Amino acid sequence: MGLLVDGEWRDQWYDTSKTGGAFKRTEAKFRNWITADGSPGPSGEGGFEAEADRYHLYVSYACPWAHRTLIFRTLKGLEDLIGVSVVHPDMLHDGWSLDPDYPGATGDQLYGLAFARDVYLKAEPTMSGRVTVPILWDRKREAIVSNESSEIIRMFNSAFDGLTGNQNDLWPEHLREAIEPVNARIYDTLNNGVYKAGFATTQTAYDAAIVPLFDTLDWLEDRLSQQRYLMGDIITEADWRLFTTLVRFDAVYHGHFKCNRARIVDYPNLWGYLRELYQWPGIKATVNMDHIRRHYHYSHESINPHRIVSIGPNLDFEAPHGRDATSA
Repeated sequence: MGLLVDGEWRDQWYDTSKTGGAFKRTEAKFRNWITADGSPGPSGEGGFEAEADRYHLYVSYACPWAHRTLIFRTLKGLEDLIGVSVVHPDMLHDGWSLDPDYPGATGDQLYGLAFARDVYLKAEPTMSGRVTVPILWDRKREAIVSNESSEIIRMFNSAFDGLTGNQNDLWPEHLREAIEPVNARIYDTLNNGVYKAGFATTQTAYDAAIVPLFDTLDWLEDRLSQQRYLMGDIITEADWRLFTTLVRFDAVYHGHFKCNRARIVDYPNLWGYLRELYQWPGIKATVNMDHIRRHYHYSHESINPHRIVSIGPNLDFEAPHGRDATSA
């Protein structure tokens, strides 16, 4: 995970020596919004009107943040409106690569660029900042709309409804106030918590991350014993934001990131809930476990210097989940 400094690439990992061994994620740089009529969104500038074939996603199947956007692209019926380029699962000294020489990797479908950093430089030649996915690209303006996944999924939730006719609302107005603290806890202690545990370079930093992580899993297990989804009887963005971490947990976070007090399969309600979401129409196709396992084990040299990809575990996401309307 390198970065650009005034348009120049540097192979530089996060410096945990300044944070007591703790991993600190940097904020996304591009924060514009696609809206139905091109008016400005909550941040950034206007001019990004919802149009067919105008926007393109650069994603990694391995990355949980990019995975969110693929899920919303599917749930909102945007596959024919928004194209996708998938990076190679190995993120090495040049960062995310657009090399198509791996099953499932597509290369750059727009310009034939070699690396994700080249997409950033095409938008801003003197850019400084981390090179991350997802990248939501505007083909008309040749600009990055956003690289903040939590905001991209909200654009996808509503901006294109007039074109698709898909009125499925995953961020319903009457639940927004209740969703925010749930999202915030899950993000801080679990979505990002697995990284804070896995990338910690001191025992103190690891301990500070791992305890709240499993407190949150315990809290979620109890919550899902009383209701079918996080916000009750309807599925919302909160569930899909959680899903992308849960589906990776036993395969990579449990062992590779030392999140090994328990597995998701050890939580009856979480495990059934995870299987239900995996079996949701269209979702299975967004999950590429080969890319997930390959990326984490092969890319993180500081954790796994010999780049050995472990053999397991065997997870049957397609087993009956048992979470019908009367059992949750």
